[in-house]
Amino acid sequence: MSNPFLEIPLEIYEKHMSFGSVQQLQTLNKIMRDQLNRYDVSTAMILGVAGGNGLEYVDISKIDVVYGVDINPKYLEACRQRFSHLGTHFRDLCSDLTDLTSCLPEADLVIADLIIEYIGYEAFVCHMQKVSPKYISVVIQVNRGDGFVSDSPYLHAFDRLAESHHQIDESD
Repeated sequence: MSNPFLEIPLEIYEKHMSFGSVQQLQTLNKIMRDQLNRYDVSTAMILGVAGGNGLEYVDISKIDVVYGVDINPKYLEACRQRFSHLGTHFRDLCSDLTDLTSCLPEADLVIADLIIEYIGYEAFVCHMQKVSPKYISVVIQVNRGDGFVSDSPYLHAFDRLAESHHQIDESD
């Protein structure tokens, strides 16, 4: 069966994430600004880049290459269009991170916001061993209760996410 993120249109994903009661797009945008500017690195990798939220903070005078990794090629196409000014500093990589054999390049910084929940802790660790980053910066959603997708008018576009969701234990 295909990954649910291949079926969620970017427009719906972003409307849901930015909806007033959800506010994840706005919150993650502020966090990404800090993540991309906190460390002295020449290469960065964003796992689950989606439509490129936060890429506007890439300072090409400091970061030579930023890799945007996502399973959805349509999301990556949107990144290329929205952030064309980054030119060769932005490199998109279409990859299913649940596949432990997928190859990622080395990077100084890996940003993994709200992705470990969908690829699993084991896959994340496996990829980090290959990428060998100096820094790893993550945002993890620890869920308490039944639902893990916030309520919005777009909620049903995410019905299949339960198929790929990995509950993260706070102690891990």
